[in-house]
Amino acid sequence: MERKWTFTIVTLLIGFMLAVLFQTTKEPVVRDTRDVRELRQELVQEQEKRQQLADEIENTESLLSQYRQSLEEQQEIDSVIEEQIETLRESAGLTEVSGEGLVITIKSLYENDAYVGSTSQNVSPDFLRSLLNELNIYQAKEIAIGTERIISTSTFYEVNGTTQVNTRRLPPLPIEVKVLSDDVERLHNQMVVSAAVELAEIEGLQLEFEIRDEITLPAFDQTPRVRFMEEVKEE
Repeated sequence: MERKWTFTIVTLLIGFMLAVLFQTTKEPVVRDTRDVRELRQELVQEQEKRQQLADEIENTESLLSQYRQSLEEQQEIDSVIEEQIETLRESAGLTEVSGEGLVITIKSLYENDAYVGSTSQNVSPDFLRSLLNELNIYQAKEIAIGTERIISTSTFYEVNGTTQVNTRRLPPLPIEVKVLSDDVERLHNQMVVSAAVELAEIEGLQLEFEIRDEITLPAFDQTPRVRFMEEVKEE
């Protein structure tokens, strides 16, 4: 019985193998019948297509490189412009600044103002102008009177007996004048013997000077107004 099953299985395997072999030999073999000239022509066409693709890739990479360079240059230009604007804002006094400086305290020369009247409680615009002129002569960089930052267009005038700076009333005495300088000690020595000290005594005032390692000047918080200037048009 076992021999019959074994014979049957072997017979099936042989039949299956013969069927596969017959099917394989039955399929025709496809051969390339093109001649050498046609093959060369097709090769040339493929090479031309490859070169065209290579040229397109090169052009695309060149455009991409130009775009990146242009973007980097634009970013660099924007950065330079922003830095320049910030520098101009600092030069115009529109930003808060800090550093080593000199604090000048303007006080009344008299302990009891009742004996001399109330005029010693007010600092005249002329005295403030003279004080600022002295400071500028001795290379002061930035100046603030009380809470008012002094810029090139700052105004000093008197309204109803009260001095105003930048259109705002000065607080009562004592008033602090904060000054930044590259050489604070030299500025201090020059101001102590300046004409501003004598002028202050004439005004019924006294000046006290103190060097500080760190002082902060407020920013000019109003809109700067430019007068008597016109835009120059290019030819």
